[in-house]
Amino acid sequence: MRIKNYAQGQWVEGSGNGTELFNAVTGESLGFAGSEGLDFKSMLEYARSKGGPALRKMTFHERALMLKALALHLNTKKDLFYKLSYATGATKSDSWVDIDGGIGTVFVFASKGRRELPDSPFLIDGDPEVISKQGTFIGHHICVPLEGVAIHINAFNFPCWGMLEKLAPTILAGVPAIIKPATATCYLTELMVREIISSGILPEGSLQLICGSAGDILDHVNLQDVVTFTGSAATGKMLKQKSSIVEHSVRFNMEADSLNCSILGPDAKPGTVEFDLFVKEVAREMTTKAGQKCTAIRRTMVPEAYAQDLINALSKRLTGSILGDPLAEGVRMGPLASRGQVEEVGNRVQELMQCCELVYGDLKNFDVIGADKSKGAFFPSLLLYCKDPISNSLPHDVEAFGPVSTIMPYKTTDEAIELAKKGQGSLVGSVFTADDSFAREMAMGTAAYHGRLMFVNADCAGESTGHGSPLAHLVHGGPGRAGGGEELGGVRSVRHYMQRTALQGSPTTLMHITNEYIRGAKVKEDVIHPFRKYFEEIEVGDTLYTHKRTVTEADIVNFAGVSGDFFYAHTDETSLDGSIFEKRVAHGYFIISAAAGLFVDPKKGPVLANYGLDNLRFTQPVYVGDTIAVRLTCLRKVKKELKEGQIPQGVVEWDVEVTNQNGETVATETVLTLVERKEPN
Repeated sequence: MRIKNYAQGQWVEGSGNGTELFNAVTGESLGFAGSEGLDFKSMLEYARSKGGPALRKMTFHERALMLKALALHLNTKKDLFYKLSYATGATKSDSWVDIDGGIGTVFVFASKGRRELPDSPFLIDGDPEVISKQGTFIGHHICVPLEGVAIHINAFNFPCWGMLEKLAPTILAGVPAIIKPATATCYLTELMVREIISSGILPEGSLQLICGSAGDILDHVNLQDVVTFTGSAATGKMLKQKSSIVEHSVRFNMEADSLNCSILGPDAKPGTVEFDLFVKEVAREMTTKAGQKCTAIRRTMVPEAYAQDLINALSKRLTGSILGDPLAEGVRMGPLASRGQVEEVGNRVQELMQCCELVYGDLKNFDVIGADKSKGAFFPSLLLYCKDPISNSLPHDVEAFGPVSTIMPYKTTDEAIELAKKGQGSLVGSVFTADDSFAREMAMGTAAYHGRLMFVNADCAGESTGHGSPLAHLVHGGPGRAGGGEELGGVRSVRHYMQRTALQGSPTTLMHITNEYIRGAKVKEDVIHPFRKYFEEIEVGDTLYTHKRTVTEADIVNFAGVSGDFFYAHTDETSLDGSIFEKRVAHGYFIISAAAGLFVDPKKGPVLANYGLDNLRFTQPVYVGDTIAVRLTCLRKVKKELKEGQIPQGVVEWDVEVTNQNGETVATETVLTLVERKEPN
């Protein structure tokens, strides 16, 4: 069987012999994969000329809905993926992380795209910057999709999740992608890509696949392209230094394997909940995906007094993690991904043994249930102990990318911090403690060396997502050895594929460019009240200037009685000496209520409901006798997704400014209204 590539809208085989791939459990041949004969330069041009323009025409919301449809489609095909995932050596729970975790990540980005990004093809970044005395010349930032291609070079351990966690923010940003999975497990990635392509959900040219060598593809990148890499630090550094990447300042995001640590706090003595949680977590991270996770716990740090107790508890726990065929009853850990990995991990363990002793497991004599260990890629769980981890650098430099962890004792909090730092940058560290003071010391002492820190105690353990679980919502990456890059992190990762540009000009010009009202811009008044207009009829900049209202003492007294707010500044003039107020002041909430009374049109019409308010500020007190007026201006519009049985609608955000008789601003807010749409689409 030949594993195929998807290039320029066609499924094609490599022209050479290719690389033979094997079932990690049985050792049986799965076929050959290769990319010889592919025109990588043409693949890049195809993505730039076909996929890119199609994606950039869409808004964030349209791309998000497309991602949602894709995730729903992949969910219906999970049985296919699970069946083939077995060949990678994955247990059912391993496959769940890879397959369901990947699809779940797409769902998260689909949701964030709708909730946190605008219904436009670009993103406004931050607030306007007033850079002139009179405010006629201002600055603003926008983020627009890059007009290139994202080349995603992924590792072997997560053939589904590794692709989807990069693809989702790339597509949401409006950039096409070329996926290059690790050859050893590319057959599973190919199956998922086949389902994506056959669904017809993504525009043609927005996704291509290379199953084999990446060839000279990086020689053809330009300033609009992005390269992301997941894998060994050595390979990543080599790719990052390619002349084409350096010459064109191509964005390069690297997520490298790192020597992640987990630390047991001094308060977490044997017998405490935190000690038991620590044992469970270390064992789980050693055995999930057979320890082949970039986030796995490689360095296990424990107070010196508890070291032997930990060794005993971990050894007992690991004994229950039966190694064998993932389909065999009782098996908790499958093989590594390939025989090559078995040799590689074994060599790294031998290096570590120069300064460590083996306290659990046997490199040669171990049982395998339901399979032939001479044919499959099986490797036993091994627990090492380094008596002096401060003086010995090997456990902080050498990573055995399998079910292997090294226990390291520490004497003081400062020593624990020093040990955590010796990893020279990692993706994640975790701390198991019920002592919040210790947790704070570890956070302040080690955060600069980690991309993520997780603190676990009895209060949060029940809902903890675990040390080794990168989440779509949070940054996945780390400094130094971990690659210095960032992935995921919600919409932060979307920005990796966009160009941030500073715009300068008049408020009116920038308002028309961004399609958002900017204070100081020229506005448009209409004889028709804005609340009498349907969603489609309202334009950004539409403005209503209201009539005026004078605030009376009765207003303050009545509002105090209705609200129950008898704060002294509103009700007791004798207590104002030494305060910031000259006399009794009107309630702030009365002012915005009165403002609503000024700008609301009371008749039934297209406005369905008040949706809320944001950014409320009281900037100056309003006293008895002051007269207020309101300016109401359409700030932005967002069309809501039509749900069954619901009136077609959108959200209109209104910039509200309340002024007094002197023209001074006394309050500002953003009011949101649900407004009916004429058409469902």
